[in-house]
Amino acid sequence: MKTIKGPAVFLAQFMSDEAPFDTFENACKWMADAGYKGVQVPTFDPRCIDLEKAAESKGYCDELQGKAKEAGVEITELSTHLQGQLVAVHPAYDKMFDSFAPEKVHNNPKARQEWAVNQLKMAAKASRNFGFKVHATFSGALVWPYMYPWPQRTPGIVDMAFKELADRWTPILNEFDENGVDVCYEIHPGEDLHDGVTFERFREATGNHKRVNMLYDPSHYVLQQLDYIANIDDYHELIKMFHVKDAEFNPTGKSGVYGGYQDWVDRPGRFRSLGDGQVDFSTIFSKLTQYDFDGWAVLEWECCMKHPEQGALEGAPFIQDHIIRVTEKAFDDFAGGKSDDETNKKILGLS
Repeated sequence: MKTIKGPAVFLAQFMSDEAPFDTFENACKWMADAGYKGVQVPTFDPRCIDLEKAAESKGYCDELQGKAKEAGVEITELSTHLQGQLVAVHPAYDKMFDSFAPEKVHNNPKARQEWAVNQLKMAAKASRNFGFKVHATFSGALVWPYMYPWPQRTPGIVDMAFKELADRWTPILNEFDENGVDVCYEIHPGEDLHDGVTFERFREATGNHKRVNMLYDPSHYVLQQLDYIANIDDYHELIKMFHVKDAEFNPTGKSGVYGGYQDWVDRPGRFRSLGDGQVDFSTIFSKLTQYDFDGWAVLEWECCMKHPEQGALEGAPFIQDHIIRVTEKAFDDFAGGKSDDETNKKILGLS
């Protein structure tokens, strides 16, 4: 067994135009003081990284990693969640998702998709330059508006959507493969890869591409009432990244999984700061340890109530307390005796 690394934190939800999260160096220093050992970097935030430079220059990546280490943390992985979303966008969401891309490609879905694909390919090279073996992203979605089968879905529409999604992603996956990096899709509502069944459908559509892997985040499973513990048993060989995020689901007589179009604080399913929700992290960390997961435990802070700084300050010790330092010996070794083949034969009555 291996010991999970951490605690680390995803910087995406913290960066702002105000100190202490106005620059990469300031954010790293604050997170180090809060007890974090690593930071996961959103490549879509120019305050954190210049993705084009990172793709072109290992020296630039070394310099950025040096700044992180000088502040007291290390860069753990890169993320292209927003760019991945734009690889596949249903027209119903064009206007809302334009904000994920530069203004020069707004109102131009084809140009926006091309921009996103190029961003992913640069992220593959940047990950290699940092020496990373895994990368976090979203899949995007073409068929999400038809998630509920009413009106009845037309025959073949889901297969067509996943074939198109796979066709768009395969050149990107090949680029990651050339750079020796696994693509870890966060299984997430709003993505065509939103549960185990859709993840498997996508893998099959890509010809079981070896770079298709999973970012495990139990909070999204709580909100859709999926068994997040059994999910580890089912996919542990493909789980290569881990977001530590809490959630709760409290259905009422008025609202359930779909949330009634309510704001986050009023929905039955809500994201919460670590320890404030219902996720059984003790079992999760035990399961991942059992299956030799040795990646980073990364806080992704999202909460409908608590201030992010409080959530971050509470998150580091929470994760540290759940990381299992694996044992190098069996607990009952003290009671055992030495044995050899001859001794074992005598015990079994074979000699």
